[in-house]
Amino acid sequence: MSDGLRALTNALLHQEPYSPFLNLPLVAQMSPGPQEAEMPPRVFHFGSFNITQHVFHTTPLSFAIVNLKPLLPGHILVCPHRIQPRLADLTKEEISDLFQTVTRVQRTLKRVYRAEAFNVAMQDGEAAGQTVPHVHCHVIPRRMGDPGSDDKVYEWLEGEEGNVGGHLKEAQGSSGSKREDWPKDEDRKPRSDEDMKKEADWLRAEMAKDEVEGGKL
Repeated sequence: MSDGLRALTNALLHQEPYSPFLNLPLVAQMSPGPQEAEMPPRVFHFGSFNITQHVFHTTPLSFAIVNLKPLLPGHILVCPHRIQPRLADLTKEEISDLFQTVTRVQRTLKRVYRAEAFNVAMQDGEAAGQTVPHVHCHVIPRRMGDPGSDDKVYEWLEGEEGNVGGHLKEAQGSSGSKREDWPKDEDRKPRSDEDMKKEADWLRAEMAKDEVEGGKL
């Protein structure tokens, strides 16, 4: 019996749709729909950290996560799926998708946080302040009169407040690598996994609303 005939027979026996192209049930070849594409895969990593529960938006090449110690409400990160330390290490498709994801996420953050503007920043390499060797873009909603005025947000990103890698290590019980010559941020405690998952679930639902009402960017 040929492979094609065997696949057709199995499909008929199991009442599955049949496709002659790859001898697989059609359901295995279909591209995911909008809602399916938004669901995070089984395991997600930001550098060496498992942050699956923190993911609230995904595309074929990028994902967005809530922040362990946000500088301001709504401060999130957008990363490529492929773990690479430098922006130049990404393909042109990955770079394009990364920034399209940034603008797509901004649309929802603008609505739910009533943002008037955004800080969009990237620390491209260790000398620029990167503490997790995985390309990531900070997206921070801003409003007039918020605590990050006068470009203080950029000082925070360069200081201990922006030490994403150290914060993740601290949350997982290991000692985070502190940057020298920067003030401590002892008043800012890492959020619980439960709180971060709640925010991720909420933002995922809000992103879905914008996808339905406004269409994908």
